[in-house]
Amino acid sequence: MNKIEALKSERDGLDVTEDLVRFAREGWRTIADDDKERLKWVGVFHRKPTPGHFMMRIRMANGLVSADQARLLGEITKATGRNIADVTTRQQVQLRWLTIEGIPDVIARLETAGLSSLQTGMDNIRGIVGCPASGLTPRELFDTAPIAAVFERIFLGNKEFTNLPRKFNVTITGCPDHCTGGETQDISMTPAIALRDGAEIAGLNVAVGGKQGSGGPRFATDLDAFVVPEEAAEVCAAIALIFRDHGPREARSRARLAFLVDEWGGERFRKELETRLGRALPPAGRDARGPATTDHVGIFRQKDAGLNYVGLKTPVGRVTGDQLLELARLSERYGRGQLRFTPTQNVLIPHVPDTLLGELIEEPLLKALPYNPSEVRRGLVSCTGTDFCNLALIDTKTRAMALAREFERRLESTRPLTVRWSGCPASCGNHHTADVGLQGCKVKVDGKIVDGVHVFVGGRGGRDPRAGQKIMEDVPCDDLPEVLDRLIRFFPRGERRKEEA
Repeated sequence: MNKIEALKSERDGLDVTEDLVRFAREGWRTIADDDKERLKWVGVFHRKPTPGHFMMRIRMANGLVSADQARLLGEITKATGRNIADVTTRQQVQLRWLTIEGIPDVIARLETAGLSSLQTGMDNIRGIVGCPASGLTPRELFDTAPIAAVFERIFLGNKEFTNLPRKFNVTITGCPDHCTGGETQDISMTPAIALRDGAEIAGLNVAVGGKQGSGGPRFATDLDAFVVPEEAAEVCAAIALIFRDHGPREARSRARLAFLVDEWGGERFRKELETRLGRALPPAGRDARGPATTDHVGIFRQKDAGLNYVGLKTPVGRVTGDQLLELARLSERYGRGQLRFTPTQNVLIPHVPDTLLGELIEEPLLKALPYNPSEVRRGLVSCTGTDFCNLALIDTKTRAMALAREFERRLESTRPLTVRWSGCPASCGNHHTADVGLQGCKVKVDGKIVDGVHVFVGGRGGRDPRAGQKIMEDVPCDDLPEVLDRLIRFFPRGERRKEEA
């Protein structure tokens, strides 16, 4: 039994909630290593790069947050986070620089506002990813945000789901344009059309076993199964419990659902799922995904006449408390008091009337968080890096921004280009599905150890995914501008679907 399995056998991770007040009273140095791991079950993470300080990861299915909730996150970030927070590729917000003394109060304030940090770490179902424009875009089959909400109610705080073999990632989307990275998720539900009683109905096709880290990328296996929206949350829960009961637990590096799917195959997995559900699943419907992709950055028409959503680029996902407060204000002034974070670390302001668009795009915040960034900057994604992550090998965010500025200086224009940084093999920056993927490493140059990367190219997601190919190893980060300048000039020009107003 590995260390984490032994830890879980002694006590459920959620039970650490009972100790938070004592930890706050006695201080962080008194917290045992096992309890530091258990704190991740309540979304509290001790960060080795910042001794004595903690990160909290806030759950928000589909990235939806109200203006009041965003305002609270901004206030906490300004008061305790040294004015820094991060938007993640799971549409969540990470609060920084928290002390254990203040965490019980922060949790209470979050709960009062309808937010939660529960089960955002360790062996749990993580934040549910969905199209951030769900319910807005005229191109979707149906709004999947209610499905995510129902599924979350099933597992959140439920100890039947708190002892999975490893982390568990889910995406549910009714959007035909690739924006959620479903191919690398443990469960991927994507839009489909099926015939039932001679009539076409909209629903979801199911694939399982995708991943990025733990030995490299594996794309999800199609189960040849179709579910209607009202059944989707139940099916997700059943798949998670199959993983709980049958997933490998010996070695942490091989404890993902992907390895169980490899062992069983898709047909056996589907039969086990049907047995657990107590009914047969119909075969997959016609795939309703299109070939196009969108990052939701720009100005887009909503399905309601006269309304738009405005997607703003947050540079490498890092925002300040002041920016969160201003986003809350803008969402109330120009929309309906709602914001939506995206899987590419950006933020949408929905429900903006045509009559207010001109005024919104002149707001000062939109200079720092532009709706019309350069193609290099708009495709930029970065994991946390060594600023705060225990696993990262290099400083990703600072280097990502410096490289983007250098590209902008060197290239007058470029095709739509995704450049994604992961600070280690865990692949939190999704570098395997980017035009250019950069994975952090250490390199020896003239006898000194410096930041470097392995370079991957040609990755993509969507209905025909392809993992990036490693073409270079151990490239010093300082050499990247020259190396990538020569490389991307040979990239074929591509297209991004345009639906801006």
